[in-house]
Amino acid sequence: MKRKALALLSGGLDSTLAVKVMLEQGIEVEALNFTSPFCTCTAKSAGCKSEAVRVAEEFGIPIKVMNKGADYLEVVRRPKHGYGKAMNPCVDCRIFLLRKAKEYMAESGADFVITGEVLGQRPMSQRRDTLRVIERESGLEGLLLRPLSARHFEPTIAEREGWVDREKLLAIQGRSRKEQMQLAEELDVKNYPCPAGGCLLTEVSFVSKVRDVFGHSDQLNLRDFRLLKTGRHFRVGPRTKVLIGRNEAENELLSRNIQPGEATLRWIDGSSPLGVLMGTVADALLETAAKILLRYTKAEPGNDCRVKVVIDGSERIVVVPNEFSDPAIEGYRV
Repeated sequence: MKRKALALLSGGLDSTLAVKVMLEQGIEVEALNFTSPFCTCTAKSAGCKSEAVRVAEEFGIPIKVMNKGADYLEVVRRPKHGYGKAMNPCVDCRIFLLRKAKEYMAESGADFVITGEVLGQRPMSQRRDTLRVIERESGLEGLLLRPLSARHFEPTIAEREGWVDREKLLAIQGRSRKEQMQLAEELDVKNYPCPAGGCLLTEVSFVSKVRDVFGHSDQLNLRDFRLLKTGRHFRVGPRTKVLIGRNEAENELLSRNIQPGEATLRWIDGSSPLGVLMGTVADALLETAAKILLRYTKAEPGNDCRVKVVIDGSERIVVVPNEFSDPAIEGYRV
């Protein structure tokens, strides 16, 4: 009887190789890809999702793409196992993904789960002790096979039952990816985008924006986190933020993500980026947002300027002085 594996496939080198190793053993594979507002490779494109889909198509295997969802935001906000150097809940993140994979196993008909994890490669989530915690708390004890490092661990059910040949699995360990690159050559795996992906939650400069949303939101909204990579961000009230587009592409993206009750702002008498007032909209906050917007136009300093405000299709003009200096702007910047 042919056995089936459910693979966590990011589209990076390690997960791609894990899938290829299983296919070489005649195992049927279905891929599972998770999208996140915090993935570095999704900043300007479909990124990891596109790479995962490309790999799946190249290998001729089905793939299901899942959004991590609002429940994942709660994992980021209050991780049981804590953060890394920034705000990265790596252990809790892996547990979250593998629990989702376990839930999907019955639907997919998979017998076990595989990942591209390598012992010792990541300092927080790929230590021997944390790998055991992840396996246990995900509910996949005995069902989680890591083909690239399998021979460093106790045999899984798939190995004990002879579904896969343990002798053909790998014993890669450590942070160097030379062995993976050599294996890629041997297995004719080409065009992989990068040896490893990245997470914005590991970047200290980005984390301040994440904390700002957590600290000023009654309800978490995936949209708010997706937009953290777009535009300039300014906190103008406890429940209000203004975003200013940096180019036409960002202006367009912001305009597509406006929610009911939110406001757009543009300077009328010249070229202007788009400003979006998110959250609570009040006259005083609109005036502050308009003054911030004017710093990114060629409006004459000190002059009164007209700014068009649109809320739910209704337009009005507010007149505000172009009086904010650069230091004043920085006081609001997230």
